[in-house]
Order: sequence, then C-alpha cells, then structure tokens
Amino acid sequence: MSFLAKLFPRPVTRAEAELAYLQASANLYDLEMREREISRGKFAAH
Repeated sequence: MSFLAKLFPRPVTRAEAELAYLQASANLYDLEMREREISRGKFAAH
C-alpha cells in the first residue's frame, strides 16, 4: 500500500456500510431490526 493510499483511504460507499452493519448482527432479531433501520434511511445521509 502506498503512502498516499494510507494517508487518504477510499471512502466507504453506502452499500458497503449497510452490508457491514448487517453482517455485525448478533442474531435474527437483531438482523431484522437493522434491516428496518436501513429501510428507514439510517445510512441515507452518508
């Protein structure tokens, strides 16, 4: 990895942030709640 790549990392896309959020769920109930939060626009401002 180059010096500039370390200094200026690539911004995370909305889709990547949503996927990481969903993958961090602890159980099916948590996953369902996170899906609802995303559908309500949790990452819309990013």
